[in-house]
Order: sequence, then C-alpha cells, then structure tokens
Amino acid sequence: MKKRVVLSGYFGFKNFGDEAILSVLVDKLKQLNKRITVISSDPQYTTGKFKHIRSVHTFKIPDIISVIFKSDFLISGGGSLLQDITSLKSLIYYLFIIFIALILRKKVIIFAQGIGPISNPIGIVLTKNILKHCSYISVRDIKSHELLKSWGIDSDLLCDPIFSTEVPAVEKNNTVAVQLRNCKSLNEDFIDRLAQKISQEFSDKQIKIYSFQDSIDLEVCKKFEKALNMLNPEIQTEIYANLTDAQIIQNLAKAEFLIAMRFHAIIIGLLAGVKTLGINYDIKIEKISSEFNLPLLNMQKPFKKQFSELKQQNLEEIKSKINSKNFNWSGFEKILNNNV
Repeated sequence: MKKRVVLSGYFGFKNFGDEAILSVLVDKLKQLNKRITVISSDPQYTTGKFKHIRSVHTFKIPDIISVIFKSDFLISGGGSLLQDITSLKSLIYYLFIIFIALILRKKVIIFAQGIGPISNPIGIVLTKNILKHCSYISVRDIKSHELLKSWGIDSDLLCDPIFSTEVPAVEKNNTVAVQLRNCKSLNEDFIDRLAQKISQEFSDKQIKIYSFQDSIDLEVCKKFEKALNMLNPEIQTEIYANLTDAQIIQNLAKAEFLIAMRFHAIIIGLLAGVKTLGINYDIKIEKISSEFNLPLLNMQKPFKKQFSELKQQNLEEIKSKINSKNFNWSGFEKILNNNV
C-alpha cells in the first residue's frame, strides 16, 4: 500500500522559487511511489499543475487535520518558512502544521529549509521545542545548521534543491535581466538610482524585467521600467510576467547579466552561467552572494564597484562551485522508505 505524504510550504501563491521546489519534491515523491497531498493557497491551481495529487486549502484547518491524520508523513519546506521576518504569524502557522502532525504521531521531515532569523523569544522557544521532535531535518545553509546545532538539534546541511534544476544550454543574447520584488526596504530612491546606473552601464542592451510573483513583484517592475524609460527613451525594455517555471528558466538562461533580488533567481542565473549581481533585501541573499563571491547592492547605500565587479565576474570559478552542488536525497529517502 502506498504511503501518504502531506506537503506544507508557501505553495499556491504562484511564486517561482517555491513552486519550483514543489516541482522537485513532487517528482521525487512520485519516483518513490508515494501518495501526495499539498497544502496550497490555491488548490485548483496546484492540482491543475501536477497530475495525480490532492490539495487542501492553506487556511481550512479541519481539512488539513483530516489529511494529516490519514497520512504517514508531513514534509515542511523547502524555502524559508521558519522565520519571523515575514511575520510572527507566518512562523506560528508553519509550526502549527508541524505540531498537528506530531500530535497525530506522524513522521515529520523538515526539507532543505533556511531556519531564521527568529527574533521573537516566544518564536524561538516554540521553534526549538517543536523541531526537536521531528524525524529528519535538512537545512540549506551553514548558518541554519549552526543555529540548530546550538539548540542541540541534528540536521543535514544540503544545498537548495533548486540546484538540481536542469537549465538549458542556450546562446546568450544581448540582454540584461532585472528581477525585482516589493519589500519594506525598497523605495523610490533606490528604484531611481538603479535605473540610472543600468541606463549608464547597459544602454546598448535590452533590459528584460522579471516578475516572479505578480501579486508582489509586478507593480515595482512597472515602476522600474517607467524610471528607465524616463531617463533614456531609447533604451529597449520589456516586462516578463505570468510566466511558467519553464519559461522563466529558459528566458533567464539567455541573459548576459542578471541583477536580482530573489534567492532562486540568483540560483537559476548561476546555473545558467549568467554574470549575476544580488540586491540585498534579506539575509538569504547575503548568504548566497557571499558563498559565490557575487557583488551585492545595499539598497540604503551608494553604489560603488558592484557593476564593474559584475562585468569582470569569473564564470569558470562559479561553475566549479556549482558542480559541487549535488542535492543529497539519502537521509530523506531513508525516512520515507523505512518509516523509521
């Protein structure tokens, strides 16, 4: 009889990174012959995207309890679910889903998450005590691994599962990809300064502006395009919105340069051999930029050498680091296959 697995994450919001992680997870679980139910903010979208899976709504708690009760495993992740930068309410929600599974005596897998930052003392206590009862924990960065270690919790340090994405080998065209998202620290001044710098550095190139989650990204992408066109009416711009995961990957892979805010945009750029510059809106961008020695823009500070560093980036050095990023499924498979 097939084992039943429930997936909990930021699914159904049509955010490229989380949907790509879900694709990786669903593909792997189907290979392992598991029955899959996804907790999603848009169950119709999720079941339409993936064949032969079930889905329940993010906020229909009775339905969630019912499917977890009938399941064998809960998988929480990937991404950055267990943090309170987004909100304490978000952290409590994802911990609550894990707590339900533990109360119902289900095996819980924390899948390739970035843990923290968590600043609220209550959030720290809850996270620490709930994670101690999980069957298997994997994290995607060294700081998360060290944080859990300081709490006395074992975890496997893995790369982000999106590093296993197959990116097509395509010829680079004369384009600069700019991927933006709205956030508290993003303001009109930064948009204007970024537009001015890109206009100065790349006036001879086409500027492709990417919205990865239209409900959050699209408005700021339009503002940026308008700022560029006001500075230089001759510059060629185009906004890419409402794309499938495959379309995003295929188009980004063609770019010569990438300037990006989102974590998974940076990963796709690195996989595709695109010279990449990060915009530091969150600690995870700082982490991956440091790991791959990428230039990084601080939204509150003047630009300095970042664009010259972008142009001089050593792609061979990055490629050698990318080649070492093989996602290790062994701990994950052991729990799922043996139910230990």
